[in-house]
Amino acid sequence: MQVLRPVGREAASRKYDILSALMAFALSGDKSRQRLILRLTSLITTRYNWQRDELSMGQAEIARLWCVDERTVKREMARLRGLGWLVLKRQGARGRVSVHGLDLERILIDTRPVWANIGTDFVDRLAPGETAPEAGNVVPFRAPEPGAGGAAAGTWGAAQAVLHREDAATYGAWFHLLTEVGRDGGRLTLLAPSSFHASYVATHLQSRLLAGVRVADPSVSHVEVTS
Repeated sequence: MQVLRPVGREAASRKYDILSALMAFALSGDKSRQRLILRLTSLITTRYNWQRDELSMGQAEIARLWCVDERTVKREMARLRGLGWLVLKRQGARGRVSVHGLDLERILIDTRPVWANIGTDFVDRLAPGETAPEAGNVVPFRAPEPGAGGAAAGTWGAAQAVLHREDAATYGAWFHLLTEVGRDGGRLTLLAPSSFHASYVATHLQSRLLAGVRVADPSVSHVEVTS
């Protein structure tokens, strides 16, 4: 997925969309997640330079904003870097503070499961043409079961049946839209409907996908999802 920097004519709406995704993700989690994301959004709204992708703020200044001590700041910033949301661009030295950037693609991938909580218009705006996975154990839009409507046969067709049986909701949201485009020895290549879809599956569902394919065909050692 390629994420456009929120600059230019549509900059304001893109900024609101990113912040909205973060807030929805916070509200869907526990107090620890909510507190961490509140702290991140406070940095974004007060000190982040969207155009240059730079957050330059000392630990003492952050501590004052967050009403915590500097040890807490150090721990929470490390958590944000561990999530991949904050990226260290320049280490502070000789009186200069560290400079961080935001990995917007990582943020959008991680918050993707809760976009539907905001609304279908939000999902359509950020991922045009994609069906949003609904909350709970409901298969969005009643995705057809494997084998219906001329579904793929062979290794991928058998794997689809396995994946559907294991988790119908995840299958309906992510796996049933994948199509087989190639097989080279132990490598199976699947095509996703968009770069975002491919990125999400590769990041969050790769091990589950490979396990399902290997149940159908143990000779497969790698599954590549492309767009």
